[in-house]
Amino acid sequence: MVGGLVALGVLAWCSSAVAGMADRIGATFGLMSEDFIRAFNPLEALVVGFEGGALYLDIGQGGGAQAGQEFTIFRKGEEFHHPITRKILGRYEEVLGYAQVRTVYPRFAEAVFVAIEGKPVPQPDDGVRITRGRIKAAITPVLDLTQSPTPPDLRRVAYLLAIVLERSKRFQVTDPLTVSDLFAHGGAYVQEILALPERAVRISKKFDVSGWIVPVLLERRGVVYLDVTWISAVTGTALFSRREPLLPPAAAEEQRFPWEPPSED
Repeated sequence: MVGGLVALGVLAWCSSAVAGMADRIGATFGLMSEDFIRAFNPLEALVVGFEGGALYLDIGQGGGAQAGQEFTIFRKGEEFHHPITRKILGRYEEVLGYAQVRTVYPRFAEAVFVAIEGKPVPQPDDGVRITRGRIKAAITPVLDLTQSPTPPDLRRVAYLLAIVLERSKRFQVTDPLTVSDLFAHGGAYVQEILALPERAVRISKKFDVSGWIVPVLLERRGVVYLDVTWISAVTGTALFSRREPLLPPAAAEEQRFPWEPPSED
């Protein structure tokens, strides 16, 4: 009888430990989401130099530049006019490639140039921008590296992260169900998105996205962390990541969305 009670106690503890894990991840991501949103604030700047594959942009820390941003590089062409009034409406633009910011200084930023085949190389006075439109993104299933004896059900996490991103008005998130189906049936693996750039780019084309958000659970010295990485769909490489200790159950409960059911995964 004593042995049975001990076993029941262990099972109850394990159930309590994993219950609400999805909610804790969602609440923890809420704390770091502002960093992701800030990285994709609409920005425009100019190329001021190009040397040895490195681009120099006339935007620094005060202008909102930060390491990990990805700008589109464009060259302005001829003007186009209204067919009746002949007023100038704008200029044609040719996309030359992409600039992935590596180092930011007070008055300028250094970026890696990612070329588009067949396009000319950038020159000073070419423009760079982060679009004002919503950034198309996909969220992978959670990669759980904690080796928990009782793995929690984390299928809701992608939806919780998508809600946070969509509400920011800066992201358009691909339907998590469509994405999870691809991973669930062996069409892709989260490890590929993280470690195989060519594979990540190829999978990105299926969803027509600008990048991937990859949530990972890690355990270090008894503390469980949520690590979230942004993977570029242009190069398949990680541009930046954020890591936070997972919020405790009580804190996560306080930050639940009002329409969600009780905290049971």
